[in-house]
Amino acid sequence: MNEMTKVETTLKDWETDQEVRWCPGCGDYAILKAVQRTLPQLGADPKNTVFVSGIGCSSRFPYYMETYGFHTIHGRAPAFATGIKLANPALDVWLVTGDGDGLSIGGNHMMHVLRRNVNMQIMLFNNEIYGLTKGQYSPTSRIGTKSPSTPIGSVDRPANPCAFALGVGARFVARGFDVSKNLPDVLKAAHAHQGAAFIEIFQNCIVYNKDVFNDFAAPKGAEDRQLWLADGEPMLFAGGTKGIALDRDLLELKVVDVVDGDWQAAGVLVHNVRNRSIAHMLVELPFGPFPMALGVIYDDPRPTFEEAVADERARASEGKVPSLAKLLAKGQTWTVEEKSRANEGHPA
Repeated sequence: MNEMTKVETTLKDWETDQEVRWCPGCGDYAILKAVQRTLPQLGADPKNTVFVSGIGCSSRFPYYMETYGFHTIHGRAPAFATGIKLANPALDVWLVTGDGDGLSIGGNHMMHVLRRNVNMQIMLFNNEIYGLTKGQYSPTSRIGTKSPSTPIGSVDRPANPCAFALGVGARFVARGFDVSKNLPDVLKAAHAHQGAAFIEIFQNCIVYNKDVFNDFAAPKGAEDRQLWLADGEPMLFAGGTKGIALDRDLLELKVVDVVDGDWQAAGVLVHNVRNRSIAHMLVELPFGPFPMALGVIYDDPRPTFEEAVADERARASEGKVPSLAKLLAKGQTWTVEEKSRANEGHPA
């Protein structure tokens, strides 16, 4: 996020004239609308906004945003976005990727944009499958996932996007899901963060991995299995009847019952977005015995990469006068003089 002059826009100002081409019922539609509704509330300016994507279903996103956009190559969106941000730090850069694009071929690029802390919002759409290339298993697919590339069932242990982000040094980590009414609030928090803001968004692939997240993201009835985190608020779920506490002997989280709303007596933790240790525990919670941790899990800013680069450039040029002639003459140089033909000897 950047310091910017807020402008007044509406959802229509962020919509393009392009036909939105995802499968009917795809979760990407809901994410697109959430973003288009959120940007006017931020006072963002389409003329100062850039969406960058790699390859995959999610990576069609820039076509549908009335902003500047780059549809780049597989896994390399973080490299492009970093270059854009360094060339013009005033731009508001959003990076859109998927679990395959961002964590397989692009895993090393994702690692570096996070550890460097380049100031941008990174939305990773996680549908636990390769959708664009017709349903092969992806880095986040669950053990046993049957697909064209794993007809008997995947034996890979899936990558955990938020654990990956924390592990490589991300300073903002959050989770949401496509049809959640809380997703805009997560996007706003990411935009307010100074630095690389990583948001994992669970996204329903209607064709190849339908309803895989229904156990916690179904339109109705799954609220009891969602732990929506808010800074300074107790970690309660299931209508406040259950909470998350710390087992101080085992140094791990546990579910506790809350009687008569007395969460303090039950030892329920109060969420602190700057607590990195608890953040690691939250993203690793096994779903089933625990609810799915959602919302802003970790938010602890530090100086950004482009700030450090600008400071380095300023120190390197301090007290120096720009001179192209001096630059060209620096180091080993040669002067080539043409010999005058008037002085050349001629054979008799």
